[in-house]
Amino acid sequence: MGQYFPAFKAYDVRGRYPEELNAELCRAIGRAYADETGAKTVCLGRDIRLSGPELLDALAEGLMEAGVDVIDLGLAGTEMVYFATAFYGYDGGVMITASHNPPEYNGLKMVRHESRPISSDSGLNDIERRAHEQKWERTGAGTRTGIDVYQDFTDHLMRVAGQGLKPLKVLANPGNGAAGPALEYLAKQAPLQFEVMNGEPDGHFPNGVPNPILEESRADMEAKMQATPGAYDFGVAWDGDYDRCFFLDENGRFIEGYYIVGLLAQAVLAHDATQTIIYDPRLTWNTEEIVAKAGGKAVMSKSGHAFIKEKMREVDAAYGGEMSAHHYFRDHWYCDSGMIPLLLIAGLVGSSGRSLASLVDAMIEAYPCSGEVNSVVADADESLRRVEEAYASSGEVDRIDGLSVSYAEWRFNLRKSNTEPVIRLNVETRGDEALMRAKTEELLQMIRS
Repeated sequence: MGQYFPAFKAYDVRGRYPEELNAELCRAIGRAYADETGAKTVCLGRDIRLSGPELLDALAEGLMEAGVDVIDLGLAGTEMVYFATAFYGYDGGVMITASHNPPEYNGLKMVRHESRPISSDSGLNDIERRAHEQKWERTGAGTRTGIDVYQDFTDHLMRVAGQGLKPLKVLANPGNGAAGPALEYLAKQAPLQFEVMNGEPDGHFPNGVPNPILEESRADMEAKMQATPGAYDFGVAWDGDYDRCFFLDENGRFIEGYYIVGLLAQAVLAHDATQTIIYDPRLTWNTEEIVAKAGGKAVMSKSGHAFIKEKMREVDAAYGGEMSAHHYFRDHWYCDSGMIPLLLIAGLVGSSGRSLASLVDAMIEAYPCSGEVNSVVADADESLRRVEEAYASSGEVDRIDGLSVSYAEWRFNLRKSNTEPVIRLNVETRGDEALMRAKTEELLQMIRS
């Protein structure tokens, strides 16, 4: 939570509209962003939320009052703002979105030139302070221009990941979020046959908030696929600003994000086996094995987009994956994308001649995992201390992100949430599902006691 405004978080701005985030604050953020970054050209996009146009107008006014020329992308996805900022050479970009939060929320994701992230340790705290103090350094009369970047964006996606695709049938679910228009453009160029559910962008969220990690958000899609197994080669669903995507196999089974990281690493390394792959510490063994078998190099990074992007630039990684369904690509300026994974998974299924289920089954069998299990606790630090005391002396310990402890046949990672009194557990084993379940239960009892 921010020092002056509760909507300021570690990586972005996000809060209830209009109590925590409103036009007045967005106007001040526009002025503060201009002073902090020195930007002369900034592109703005927004998702489908009903408060989006008002907040975008206010943000644009603040920027223009500081002499910034504003490029208005209109309805967009977060990755489209990343694309436009870097591709057209703007000095910065801001996406107005609250991603998968409830309808009464909105927020801002900010980047500098080349779509480099702005988070609490790279300027966001200073933007918050400036917005609070309102001692402006710059004044001017910037312009505002609207442009349509969908075609250039689609061409970019196809260049990065759309070559050699086979005509697969895909059930696609934008969840009434911002992905619908992008999918329409992609369908004209990619040789994939899309059947679209909930494709119409609608800030009233008639089918619930798009957050496919929640079972209720994907229930209709699962039911549709399970009613006719094999009618589709796979299914894909997005969150509201489509920087995260989620996959279902041809039988309508939801695929844990951990295994998607493995598949995308496989897809990237199929083009060049010498590349470096970044992965996060929550679940690791499957990714490490896939990268090693392909001849690539696996490098671990603390989870969180700012850390992953920084590490990818440092080691020139081709791909970085988080089990939370954020996937980052060097060819997308080290930023996360929800559309590139769709094309890469389609390419992998088409080129391998195997079903998505069979590709994933081998991974699940080799490395069964708990998925992320959240526990609300009175004292997260005390829970971590208790677990470390019980396990650290007998296993191999890593503290790159929370507490990871590895044994010969199983390992776990335990992390605190940055924003709530929650502790997050992930457990995996070497081919022993019963052991995974037993150890998950054992740890949860200790955490929740």
